[in-house]
Amino acid sequence: MQLRSNLILCGDNMQYLPELPSGAFRLIYIDPPFNTGKAQQRTRIRAISSENGTRIGFGNRRYAVQPYESPAYGDDFDDYLAFLRPRLIEAHRLLTPDGSLFVHLDYREVHYVKVMLDEIFGRECFMNEIIWAYDYGGRSKRRWPTKHDNILWYAKDPENYVFNYEAIDRIPYMAPALVGAEKARRGKTPTDVWWLTIVPTSGKEKTGYPTQKPLKLLERLIRVHSALGDWVLDFFAGSGTTGEAAARLGRRFVLIDNNPEAIGVMARRLEGMGVAIDGEIESAFSFSGHTELI
Repeated sequence: MQLRSNLILCGDNMQYLPELPSGAFRLIYIDPPFNTGKAQQRTRIRAISSENGTRIGFGNRRYAVQPYESPAYGDDFDDYLAFLRPRLIEAHRLLTPDGSLFVHLDYREVHYVKVMLDEIFGRECFMNEIIWAYDYGGRSKRRWPTKHDNILWYAKDPENYVFNYEAIDRIPYMAPALVGAEKARRGKTPTDVWWLTIVPTSGKEKTGYPTQKPLKLLERLIRVHSALGDWVLDFFAGSGTTGEAAARLGRRFVLIDNNPEAIGVMARRLEGMGVAIDGEIESAFSFSGHTELI
């Protein structure tokens, strides 16, 4: 199987992963369902100018609010680890010898998945747990509000992996006066706690897909853990943030998702980036009796 272009595939990822070539991807990032026990959906609305509208906008103009169809997916598994295990085994096979896997989870399953990844990759291959911290949404009055996700980083070889230190984006010092003008101007490199806002509700980046992750988060991972021309894989691709980040940074990508609504969001978002989409699969692949990426 030869891959000739960026590719979006619609279907169960276990339908496609075994067909992809071993050792092909320098970076794999996945943001699987978090096993929240409920459907994930973000209601989308449109505002229409109306004298009788209930929403007040700029200049005291009135708008009527109309909800419209919003993407959704189920997020409830009887055996979450049994669901993930074969997919993570495939991820290990698909990585280049110096490649890295990033698994994006939250507090519900991250501890159990880490133990499973230790078994698949080896405990010595665990490199970091990155905490993505944000400050948005409701605040519980019964416990400390949960405002972070967990990203587990595993290298296929802990002695040989891609980490482009010079490519790390710098962030402001919290107390610039204490470090001097030169350091303050240069900024500092992030630690394993990343303070990044979620995708703004009214921002241009917003696709309306539930659980969409910020472009800046994926750009940081891809910039540091891969090189120009490398292949990047995301087999829980959702809104396609991984694909856009990869394309912006000169990487090539394969995205897989089983939700047709997600495929539609990705197709619109990545239009013009040389992407073959599911139905065009015959033009994207050529079969030659062996498996390789070109």
